[in-house]
Amino acid sequence: MSSDWFQRVGSSIPRGFSRYFILEVLKNKSHTGKEIIDYAVEQSDGIWKPSPGLIYPLLGRLADENLIEETKDGKYQLTKKGMDTALDLDKINDIVRKQLDVLFRLGNVGRFVAMDLLEKMFTISSILGCNFANMTNEETQKYKKFLESELKKIEENKINKKRKEIKIQ
Repeated sequence: MSSDWFQRVGSSIPRGFSRYFILEVLKNKSHTGKEIIDYAVEQSDGIWKPSPGLIYPLLGRLADENLIEETKDGKYQLTKKGMDTALDLDKINDIVRKQLDVLFRLGNVGRFVAMDLLEKMFTISSILGCNFANMTNEETQKYKKFLESELKKIEENKINKKRKEIKIQ
């Protein structure tokens, strides 16, 4: 039973990933929708082939949220808001990468915890992505401060753990 679940979860792109993938791709250069699809296929060695039915409506939603804009030549580029969002995602990505690195070093239990954490994070990000467009600027700033404080707590916790490890040795 669990192996069926693992194969299904382990072989698919997490919900909400496409949104962040597009922001990441557009961070350095403008692209057409087809170029974004081709890049996804290339980067995943053909494992992930996002359909035009996924990418183009998503590009429309990102444009509605003022994260991207279409240029005169039919390419998409990040707006200032989109670039700020992409840079925030980079910061979060660095923190998560460091935490996952530790978990993956802990063997199978660590891997399972990491996979569970990733699934929960993508679920939360998907919910936030749907609600973010409807949030007021005040709500957005309040939520941003909350996330920043949570990230600060995580960093402080890691520092405290390292200090304890040093004292034990």
